[in-house]
Amino acid sequence: MVTWRAESARFGEPAAKTTASGGRRAVRRFPSFGRLPKAVSAARSRVRRAVVRWTVIARTRGEAGMSTAEYAVGTIAACGFAALLFKIVTSNEVRSMLTALIQKALKLAG
Repeated sequence: MVTWRAESARFGEPAAKTTASGGRRAVRRFPSFGRLPKAVSAARSRVRRAVVRWTVIARTRGEAGMSTAEYAVGTIAACGFAALLFKIVTSNEVRSMLTALIQKALKLAG
């Protein structure tokens, strides 16, 4: 039975490998050692290109839209304006003006 003891070695350094008889021999940690660094390098360059691409897009794109805090301020302002309009429309003066306007329109039509 062969077991790996990877905690005793760093990447690319020899690691201890136990054989069935209990003896140890030094072996490379990764059998395809030549291909692994190329794969890691390729992955890093892909990630680096993606980060650069997203950074360029984020910096060149304008700040269209609102952030969460701006939405909150806008919502509070809209609620305040709606409350003010409701108070004005339900006041006695405006109610009497609207009633007079509707009566004049009905007299002209009728």
